[in-house]
Amino acid sequence: MPTTLKVRDETTGGKTTNEFSLEFLTERVTVRELIRSRVYQEVQDFNRECGGLFRGLVQPTGAEQVLNGFRFSKPRQIDWKAQLDQAVAAFEAGRILIIMDDTQAGSLDDEIELRADTDVAFLRLMPLVGG
Repeated sequence: MPTTLKVRDETTGGKTTNEFSLEFLTERVTVRELIRSRVYQEVQDFNRECGGLFRGLVQPTGAEQVLNGFRFSKPRQIDWKAQLDQAVAAFEAGRILIIMDDTQAGSLDDEIELRADTDVAFLRLMPLVGG
């Protein structure tokens, strides 16, 4: 039986900016698998809708950042594998934090036990201008 996990994006102030569900076939996944599932779903959803605002984990190549997401000047499809590579690199560089039940994920190999009440939040850190 699949496990549905509620996931959200948060700001550093704790405000939720995006919320969605992911389904997994197992009761335990690694942080890498969590990122992969999230990126795959958000890219598939964007590509199916044929454009508009992309509210993904990382900025796609060729897109500009706008309020609450990223936008392309011309509609196009996004490559989920390229997005996954960028997301993994951002996590490893500390630009993306993943908080699971009030504990920060330390590595891509950390495991998450999936329960109906598992709390998962993604936090994107933005570099300071001039800092």
